[in-house]
Amino acid sequence: MKLRIDLLRHGETTLNHTLRGSTDDELTELGWQQMHQTISYDQSSVQTQWDFMFSSPLKRCFSFAQRLSEQVQIPLMQDHRLQEIHFGDWEGISTQQIYAKTPELLENFWQSPTRYTPPNAERYLDFQYRIKQALQAIKEQMLITQSQTALIVTHGGVIKLLKCMALQQSLDDILKMSAELGQLNRFMLDSETMQLELLESNK
Repeated sequence: MKLRIDLLRHGETTLNHTLRGSTDDELTELGWQQMHQTISYDQSSVQTQWDFMFSSPLKRCFSFAQRLSEQVQIPLMQDHRLQEIHFGDWEGISTQQIYAKTPELLENFWQSPTRYTPPNAERYLDFQYRIKQALQAIKEQMLITQSQTALIVTHGGVIKLLKCMALQQSLDDILKMSAELGQLNRFMLDSETMQLELLESNK
């Protein structure tokens, strides 16, 4: 069976120009607007679009997902595995600040993120394993509830990882993938093989 999963990245946050990672910052007013503009609040349209919703527990995702779920009465499940990758000592710091202190480490990380991990950060291979586990759980929940379509409110790193998987790109290409704030990215998931197909990305 083919399941459609639409991934919505959160909008702008209070720590927008930093590596937020697992830091639990809030959406700004613009961030809310970006997500509102992407998701139609016409209830009949949203209700026919998705059967189920999943969200990262971080406030920049879950606050919007919870409000949408209540408004359009679509079931919502929170999954901690859908959180952004943890950047360790780089959490909440801008890339400009990091480059000023450790330019070589930052450059190595951009070029080969699977080989060069920020100090005390989550490794990308571990992140990939975590997201694959989350995807398996999402598939199982959709099959149990007979859901064919789902909205997943999550983070840029998660979306970029799924794009790498769908396009069969190396994990080292993850930082080259796009995932704009408030953007919706549509995938098809084969429930038997767990193969992903990228359908479209819309701002």
